[in-house]
This record gives sequence, C-alpha cells and structure tokens, in this order.
Amino acid sequence: MAAADRTTPPAEPPHIPVLLRPLLEAVSPVEGLWLDGTFGAGGYARGLLDAGAARVIGVDRDPSVFEMAADWAAAYGDRLTLVEGRFSRLDDLAGAPLDGVVLDLGVSSMQLDRPERGFSFQKDGPLDMRMGQEGPTAADLVNTASDQDLADILFHFGEERAARRIARSIVAARAVAPIVTTAQLAEVIARCLPRQKPGQSHPATRSFQALRIAVNDELGELVAGLEAAERALKPGGKLAVVTFHSLEDRVVKRFLQVRSGRGGGGSRHAPEQVQDAPRFTPLTRRAVPPDAVELAANPRARSAKLRVAVRTGAPAGPVARDRLGLPAIMEQK
Repeated sequence: MAAADRTTPPAEPPHIPVLLRPLLEAVSPVEGLWLDGTFGAGGYARGLLDAGAARVIGVDRDPSVFEMAADWAAAYGDRLTLVEGRFSRLDDLAGAPLDGVVLDLGVSSMQLDRPERGFSFQKDGPLDMRMGQEGPTAADLVNTASDQDLADILFHFGEERAARRIARSIVAARAVAPIVTTAQLAEVIARCLPRQKPGQSHPATRSFQALRIAVNDELGELVAGLEAAERALKPGGKLAVVTFHSLEDRVVKRFLQVRSGRGGGGSRHAPEQVQDAPRFTPLTRRAVPPDAVELAANPRARSAKLRVAVRTGAPAGPVARDRLGLPAIMEQK
C-alpha cells in the first residue's frame, strides 16, 4: 500500500509503549499482516501501522480496552481489526498466516492506573486482578487457599523469600475478616515484614505480582501463546516479545533457545535431547533493555526486555514444558 493511500494517524496514545522504537528497528521492514496479542492502549498496533504494516489484528482478553480505543481506532479503517480473546489462541483468532506477532506481557499501565481493577496497592480498590472479566478474583484466592498453597504461589510466582510468613499472616487476618481490598492486603503484608528502607520497593510488591500471575495463569498463557505464534507465523514472520520480570523473560529466552536449536542437551545424567529442526532464528543476540532516553521518559520501562526472532520453514509443534524454566509449582500440576 502506497504511503499516500494511508489514513492520517490520530494523536498519540495516552500510555507510552515500552521499547517500541527498538522493536520496530529489529523487525524492519514492517509489512503485511501483524497481530498484537496484548492490545492494551494500542501503542504497538499503532506503531506497526504507522511503520508500514498493511493490517494489524489487535487482541486483548480485557474488553474494556476496546471501549477506550473507540475514539481513535476508526481512523485506521479496515487496517485495524479488534478481537476480544486470549493470545494463547492467537492462531485461531488470526484466521490467516501472519507476517508478525507482538506480545507485551504483564499488566498494562491502564490497568495499574485504575484502582477498580485491583492490580495495584498505590490506591485502594477491590482485590480483583483479573485481566479479563471471568473466573476467580485475587480476593477469592486470598480468602480460600490454604497457607501452603498461598506460600507456594508467593514463592514461585513472586520469588518472595518471606512467602511462608506472609501466607500465615494472610490466613490469620482473614480469620478475623475477609480480605477484600488492595489496601487491606498490602497492610497485612507490610505488618509482617521489616519496614522498607529508602529506595526499596513496597513490601507487598512481590506478593501482588505473584497473585496476579496466579489469577490470570500468565505463565501458562505465555507458553501457549508462544506455541500459537509458532503455528501462526509464515516462514520469515517475526515474533517480538516484551517482558517485565525474570520469570516471564526466562520462559521466552528458553523457548527461543529450544526452538532455534540452542537449547542444550539437558542434564549430563539424562539421555541427550534430540534437536529438532530450528523453528526460529533469533534477531536479537540477547535481551534488549530500554536506553537512558526511554527510561527518562517512562520510568516504568526500567525492568523491560525485548527479544525478537524470525520464523523458519520448519513444521510447528508442541514444546517440552520441562525445558522452559517454568516454576516448580507448575510442573506439579
């Protein structure tokens, strides 16, 4: 499509898409059909369209994001299609082979900034944390799970060293009254941990991350989404993934290592792993972090990492979960 045929883009979105510039540089030239599996505020979809993509399918499990996009999405006409759904099913939702897939993992700035969504302890709100609007909430989990199950969630998904102490405190507190707000939970956690020192994150940070991951099955969705992207991408199609914490980055890193034939042979005490034909070729040698300019403009980008790979012509297939560095709690299921 010639540049003269493109619709004039509307004003900039309210939230800054993290690592957009290095992402667009890594996947250049941007052309054909792309899928943004975590549409959110639409920053990546808009960036792809403005960079040359013929069409972008924006997918999100949170229906509210499409309502917020209504004032600008129509300006792109039929070049932008919005679909409610999970990116773990992106190959079915796409309906056609893709030239590229973008995944921006974790909770969006829009969700963090809305107290009624219950993702953040910065402002009090209902203890929800669901990215969609279905299934049990974080309050359901906090008020019904055993102390052992809570400790496992906090330790494995939040890498919280005080997981058992926090779990016992939650169980004791809910015996007095149900924990139904973010402020209640943050206070329960803060009371049982040492007072934070200047410059340290809030004591509840890791616990909130862990509960959010558990409520939304984020790591299970991630693995399924990476496999779906492998199935959906054409040979030469590009996969770009932005992560925000070590657990999800480790999964993406291991997936791309395994699928590019660099996954290693496993334990020296175990039979040697048979290496399949590479399904991906990395385009970034290592994870790309934000530069100083981006960090100055958007401090929330500090933990972000970008990994990009290109699809080969090898047949798609399932990946062995035990090679992806998933938390032990997931392997027990």
